[in-house]
Amino acid sequence: MQSEKNNTSDRELLLSRLLDAPVELVWEVWTHAEHIANWWGPDGFTNTISKMDLRPGGEWDLVMHGPDGTDYKNKSIFREVIQHKKIVYEHVSAPKFTATIQFERQGEKTLLTWHILFESREVFLQTVKTFKADEGLKQNIEKLNHYLAVQKQTNG
Repeated sequence: MQSEKNNTSDRELLLSRLLDAPVELVWEVWTHAEHIANWWGPDGFTNTISKMDLRPGGEWDLVMHGPDGTDYKNKSIFREVIQHKKIVYEHVSAPKFTATIQFERQGEKTLLTWHILFESREVFLQTVKTFKADEGLKQNIEKLNHYLAVQKQTNG
């Protein structure tokens, strides 16, 4: 019998998407503040990134500006960074969660897998209910995909 501690399905979000861009470009727009500020967050949000120290133990400070004028301060600590493969960060401001983003080369495309594990089922439910985090994650990946298409045209 599996222990309750190991079953995390009631407090996680998982989304995979095949992006029409090479892994090097996906990595670049994921790891540079000047890029990520342009696509991060749900529809209608803009961002200000004051710090993005992409290394284990490095801080990521981001303010998401909602369409209604509300500012959402986010502080994260990078836990693992493997170039062109994986980023793990711990979101240390509320709501608390750990995000794992995996980048898998598939020819000239990239399979992106985004896994968010919330601190508890209660935090997960509250975040999905209040902030519609499940829909927000889908919108985030759509915005990333669109931004990648623009970058490919600009750089291609």
